[in-house]
Formats: sequence, structure tokens, C-alpha cells
Amino acid sequence: MAIWPCAPCDRRGRAFLFALFWNDCSIKEADMQAIVMTGTGSADVLEMVNLPEPHPAPGPGEVLVRIAAAGVNFMDIGVRQGMAWTEMPNPKILGVEGAGRIIAAGPDVSMAVGQRVAWVYAPGSYAEHIMLPEAALVTIPDGVDDRTAAAIMMQGLTASHFATDFHPVQAGEITLVHAAAGGLGLLLTQIIKMRGGKVIGRVSSADKVAIAMEAGADHVIVDADGDFASQVLALTGGEGVHVVYDGSGPTTFQGSIDSLRRSGTLCWYGPVLGGPGPLDIMSLPRSIKLGYATFFDHIHSPELLWKHAARLFDWVVRGDLKVRIGGIYPLADASRAHREMESRATTGKLLLIP
Repeated sequence: MAIWPCAPCDRRGRAFLFALFWNDCSIKEADMQAIVMTGTGSADVLEMVNLPEPHPAPGPGEVLVRIAAAGVNFMDIGVRQGMAWTEMPNPKILGVEGAGRIIAAGPDVSMAVGQRVAWVYAPGSYAEHIMLPEAALVTIPDGVDDRTAAAIMMQGLTASHFATDFHPVQAGEITLVHAAAGGLGLLLTQIIKMRGGKVIGRVSSADKVAIAMEAGADHVIVDADGDFASQVLALTGGEGVHVVYDGSGPTTFQGSIDSLRRSGTLCWYGPVLGGPGPLDIMSLPRSIKLGYATFFDHIHSPELLWKHAARLFDWVVRGDLKVRIGGIYPLADASRAHREMESRATTGKLLLIP
């Protein structure tokens, strides 16, 4: 993966950027179990292994964390399928998100041993321990438990980016949220509602309707084939929506465009399912705007990571943002979690527990 262009930054900023990309020294603990991918392919390539001790203690600015919960994300599936981290040889440890407790700290660290912390992009999180730069961590407030913290980092920061940054939803705007019963869709729906927007949610099966409605969706469309635009137009009096949040892959691309009103915005995300292919920009109708949203642009410095994560935790503590954990698996069952996520049978966030 390419390193972001970076303005001059201090040591903590450099440590943060280091943590947001592959850290080949991220796991440094004896007798640790972890999930590695032994090759590229199906969930069968995931294997639980015991790791030897390569390093005895945290270095300057580093902390060793005992992981309480690790998040499962579609990007993990993409890595497993060979879409990312290809420069790192196999076997390699999967996972990028989690929460836990500091059990050792190196020099120049301000966080205390025993402090509960969470992180959003630290390769090697499917494990019992992980070594991280302090600048890559956020502290977990007392009103948020470890599993909720692990469940909200990747998808919560992504949803925050989509609805407050990429297209800041305004009161009265109508939005279309794909995969509205998934972990990201549920959080995105709630943030849109907090900002005064209306949500048309799209789900793949009827059993997910109630879950999307519980999160605040005003209307829910059941569609598994990408045939939803006519329903969106009917619900909006033929006008279309102000913004579509679409991470469902090529099958929904044209329908999302057809669902937009004049000067509407298509927020496209999620590389695992692939893009729509070559696009003639002059073919875009109704002066619509199209962009690919990447959550790193929301947290491109340690200060922004801390700021936006603190806001998420504050919403949780106040009860404004509810995190639905749809599946909890022992670390050894990572392959089952991957299969069930790929089947689209799950709702909410999936977690692995070491």
C-alpha cells in the first residue's frame, strides 16, 4: 500500500502513519495465538498458530496491548483474497481493528499500564497481543465497554466520514443507504438521523427490515438484485435522493445513479466487491457528483483520530449511537466469521474474542 503524502509532522504523527500501514513488528509477545492467512483464497486459508517471541519489550513510544476484542471487516476478506497487503509474504496475521488493555509501555509513553485503548488500522489484530505506537491509540471512556469500542472504530469512523465530511448531510435531505442492516449501514443511518436527514435503507432480505427500521430508517427497500431505483423514485415523488451511500459493488452502481436527483451525490466505497468499470464522465446525468470515499481522509492525523473517535464515544455514552454486535466468535473461529460475513447472512458488527 502506498504511504499517504504527508505534510511535515512530528514524531507522534510519523508513528501514527507508521501504524496505519503494515508494521512488520506489530506482534511481539511470546506464546501468543493468532490467526494467519497461509495463502490467498477462501476462508479455509485462515489458520490459528502459536507465535514465538521475536522481541522482549516495547520500544520508545510503543505499548503492548492485550486484545479483548477484534473487529471483522470486509477489508479483511479483501486481504485474504489477495486484493491488499500483497507485498507482505504469507503467512501473515489478519485484522486491523480492536480494543484491549495496555500491559506494557516503552519509554516516552504517556498512557499508563492498565489503560483501556482502541485502534482502527493496525495490521495484525486477529491475535492475543499487539504492539502499537501510542499515537495510533485512542482511550476508551468508562461508559463504553471493550466490545463496543472494538465494534465502532472502523465502521463508526467510516460512517462519520460519509455523513459529516464527504457529504455533510443537511436537515431535510433524503439519503439512500445500501446494506442498511450491516454494521456500517446501521451506524450511518443513525448519524444521518442525528443530522436531521431522512433515510431510505436497502436490505437484501425481508428479515433485515426490522433491524434497519430500529436504527431509524424511514423506509426500507428489500432488494437483492440491484432493482431498487424505481422504488426510490416513488418514495421521493420522482425527484430522487440527495445522496446515495453505496458499498454494494457493481450490481447497484447504475441503480444508485438513477436514484439521484439533480446535483445529487453518489458516495461510492468498499473495494472488496470491485468497481463499476470504465466510466465516461460526460455520460453522468442531471449534474450529479460522484466520488470514492476513503475513511483515512477523515483521520489523516493523530489529532483527527482522537477528535473523531472521542465524538463517537460521546454519542455512545449519551445513547445517541447504538452499536449492534451481530456475531461474537472465538478467535479460533475466524474462518466461520468470514464465511458468514461473505454470505450476507449477518447483521451488525462481527467480533473475534481471543
